[in-house]
Amino acid sequence: MVSTSTTPFACIDKYSAMPGENEILFSMHTVFRVDDIKQTTANNDRRWEVHLTLTDDNDPQLIALTKRLEEEIDGKEWDRMGKLMLKMGQFNQAEELYNELLKNSSNDSDRAHVYSQLGDVKKNQGQYKEAIDFHKNSLQINRKTLTDNDPCLAISYNSIGQVYNKMGDYSRGLELYQKALHIREICLPPNHPELATSYDSIGSVYESMADYSNAISDYEKCLAIRNKSLPPNHPDVAGSYNNIAGVYEAMGDYSKALECCKKGFSIYQMALPPNHPRLAVAYACIGSVYDSLGDYPKALEYYEKDLKICQEALYPNHPDWTNCYGNLGSTYDKMGDHSNALEFYEKAIEVHKKTLSSSHPNFVACHSNIGLTYKNMGQHKKALSHYEKALKKMNECGSMTNKLELATIKNNVGSIHFLMGNFQKALEFYQEALTSREKVLSPQHFDLAASCNNCGAAYTELNELKCADDFYTKALNIYESNNVPNHPGLAASYNNIGYLYEKKGKHTKALEYYEKARQIHEVIHSNHHDVATIYDNVGTSYDRLGNDSKAVSFHENAIAIRRKALSSDHPELAASYNNL
Repeated sequence: MVSTSTTPFACIDKYSAMPGENEILFSMHTVFRVDDIKQTTANNDRRWEVHLTLTDDNDPQLIALTKRLEEEIDGKEWDRMGKLMLKMGQFNQAEELYNELLKNSSNDSDRAHVYSQLGDVKKNQGQYKEAIDFHKNSLQINRKTLTDNDPCLAISYNSIGQVYNKMGDYSRGLELYQKALHIREICLPPNHPELATSYDSIGSVYESMADYSNAISDYEKCLAIRNKSLPPNHPDVAGSYNNIAGVYEAMGDYSKALECCKKGFSIYQMALPPNHPRLAVAYACIGSVYDSLGDYPKALEYYEKDLKICQEALYPNHPDWTNCYGNLGSTYDKMGDHSNALEFYEKAIEVHKKTLSSSHPNFVACHSNIGLTYKNMGQHKKALSHYEKALKKMNECGSMTNKLELATIKNNVGSIHFLMGNFQKALEFYQEALTSREKVLSPQHFDLAASCNNCGAAYTELNELKCADDFYTKALNIYESNNVPNHPGLAASYNNIGYLYEKKGKHTKALEYYEKARQIHEVIHSNHHDVATIYDNVGTSYDRLGNDSKAVSFHENAIAIRRKALSSDHPELAASYNNL
């Protein structure tokens, strides 16, 4: 054991009264990092084995964090152990302990507290209906003895709101969060951590509804309070950075998003054990930004770290598994590995069926993702079926529908109609998606560029080339203004503009843009089927310019890639053979 700690310790196994026992004597006030907690099975007693790492007790940040955690983990001895387990992410052990405490509770006040703690346990285990029941039991008891503006009631309202938010019931969640905030504003000082919790919770609802201006406002209020009231290395400060990062990413400001993600991650690394669920969230946060930037191998690296922690720390059917599976599936799909993508999406669907309502946004996302994969595999009817399921479930959500997710699904439905040759129908869906995105997103967001590209493609096929040109130019301007020279969307823009010149009969100009697209795709994924599309387009341009040998070479390269990436009956493979 090595440490810079000035507090001494000594191995005393030679002097122990118990022969063979490896015993260590520590001085008073020795400071440890708690790595793991598990119950011993010997003699059926209530002993817990705690794995510790010795740390430097002179670190001022550690001292401040320890003091704050002591304040948060107050109460009687066994209750303090339960709170520590919750902080550590040891939810199953916490449940065992609180169930034992519930049996031994002698008064309503104790029972209300234990019900609340069990509600938090169940929320973290992903068992949301049971979580609500426990929190409502706690609220019912407290209402009998407390005034309407007691801070304990605010805790109950906020806790129940968190569970409804997890279940996708945003209107109920927001109503309860605002009740909690109203009480806290009356009873608490302006920089109290529980006020920060209220702002954080309300921000999460607005984020889920794609109301990003309100979300960022509440998240920043939360962070400001936490920076004043908590030590700088407190996990809740990291949580605020992660939340703000998520909004910046959704708004298309990826540099700010990555900066906030990394701030949060560095705090979690200092403050939490290596398999803590919140560290998994931090990995997923960073992976998501790299995904948005088109760096899929880097995204996959972080998503796999997220999955590893979930495997160690979560119940087999915990809803957070669906996020892990969905992220991995999406990345594999973008990398052209459709079989792996479908496998992860199907795993996500199975977990959803056991844990969430059929209208939950994550359930909708699963159907949408499966539809996208089938589209990429050329199975358009299956793709349309899943997209229509997703669209139906989104419409069932009514006014609390996430407008951006609805726009994405409409865009996806449009893409299938496009591939099936229904260009006018495709354009209608593309325009609806673009209109929704323009109301919510910043003018330089990549999703706006994607919508412009899609509208341009539909106009091209409808032979309205001037309209197509306008939309392609808008898309290209967005990508170029973001300074992302190897983004897949930029390659799509170059390819589309090349095709537009092809339609105009300007084959040399078409070839220039196809080559730009090819260079990007060869950097980011040289064997992806999108590269095959570019090769086919380049081959077609050379054919029309009378350069048969180069045309044949590029068409053969396209066939070679598609034979590896696609099924033998995929329409794109047939198109490549036809071109040759």
